[in-house]
Amino acid sequence: MSVFKKVKNTFNLLKSVDLDQLAKINKQIDLAEAMKKLGELDESQLKGLMKMLKTKRKKGQSELPPISGDFYNLDLKLTDEQRKLQMEVRNFMEDEVRPLVNDHWNKAKFPYEIIEKFKKLNITGVPYEGYGCPNLPFLMEGIIAQEIARVDVSISTFFGVHSGLAMGSIYLCGSEEQKQEWLPKMQKLEKIGAFGLTEPNVGSGVAGGLETTCKFDGENWILNGQKKWIGNATFADVIVIWARDEDSNQVKGFLVRKENPGFEAKKMEDKMALRIVQNALITLTDCKIPEGDRLQKADSFKDTAKVLKMTRAGVAWQAVGCARGAYESALKYTRKREQFNRPIASYQLIQNHLVEMVSNLTAMQTLVFRLSEMQDEGLLQDEHASLAKVFCSMRTRDVVSRAREVMGGNGILLEHDVARFVADAEAIYSYEGTKEINSLIVGRAITGYSAFVN
Repeated sequence: MSVFKKVKNTFNLLKSVDLDQLAKINKQIDLAEAMKKLGELDESQLKGLMKMLKTKRKKGQSELPPISGDFYNLDLKLTDEQRKLQMEVRNFMEDEVRPLVNDHWNKAKFPYEIIEKFKKLNITGVPYEGYGCPNLPFLMEGIIAQEIARVDVSISTFFGVHSGLAMGSIYLCGSEEQKQEWLPKMQKLEKIGAFGLTEPNVGSGVAGGLETTCKFDGENWILNGQKKWIGNATFADVIVIWARDEDSNQVKGFLVRKENPGFEAKKMEDKMALRIVQNALITLTDCKIPEGDRLQKADSFKDTAKVLKMTRAGVAWQAVGCARGAYESALKYTRKREQFNRPIASYQLIQNHLVEMVSNLTAMQTLVFRLSEMQDEGLLQDEHASLAKVFCSMRTRDVVSRAREVMGGNGILLEHDVARFVADAEAIYSYEGTKEINSLIVGRAITGYSAFVN
């Protein structure tokens, strides 16, 4: 294309813009640089730009609504301060995490550099009182879990393991000395925590079948056994290990430091989900733990269950975040992707999928919102948290599946994010209690009969 023709086409693009519009545009962009770039476009690029500028909305057609997964405006129930914190977390995840998350997920690497940036948010140990913790409602812990998972479930899992399971175990079951030693540093993310309950041969049956044992020899506790799927364990400073006392047959908790002799954490490879999470297979071989590092208020599995009840609500919120991220990504995609000269969002079958997604998402959001309100009111029972985990993890599976479907083949590409949500939803479905186990907890509560096999 000749220079004359390029200049003519460029002029045609701008001739319909009046002086007032040009003045406004000039305040936002460098017009001279823009003109230079326009002159560098080839014929096909200029035609595409002309087509975009000529595209006008049909008479009476309104602006497209904002892309939001909060269809019932639950955000309006938050206070101004709570909403501010929510947006701080959202902006952090969008600005600091989203640009790097697909690459790290693909390579199964953890972006350690974000830990230092996370510190500035001051959101660790949200519901705890004292020890530098914010002492905010459990509702905000859920909101934060949702916002992190909305961008990436792996980062949300890292945060939930550290702030919920590890810090929660110390907060609920530790002595005052143990709390003072660990919680302030963990709140500032100066020390990272992990939580070791699941074992290679023991998943759902941990209440009565832990194979990892502990025995007091008069000076130290000797731990032997293995733990599997332990998130953060490859780099954590302290790992809460649950073991069965050989003498009393009761479950006890221990603060195992990474430098303890007899402790080994090996990274698990080849996962299809939560690839950023550094899960480890932990091996304890005559690992000596002093009495001072035994959780002083953990004497049975009932104490372990208190921690799980508190954090299971957060996992339900994670599921909501995963579903919301997938839905919003899918909605954005369908409004941009065109087939037969129309955005695919304008077709009936696509809209049906989107409505199914937002229906599930809205039901999940209202459920977990009320769940956290009950938690803040002191009304939360095991069955309430279990119902939320069952329902939200199931519905999330459906949402991410439909999100992938409306994207067609592009849905399996990481660049569109949904593929990652599809895979990570499978992990959410299983951890912190499978669908079957949580269903039995709810079933016991509503029927009065326990269907657990002893």
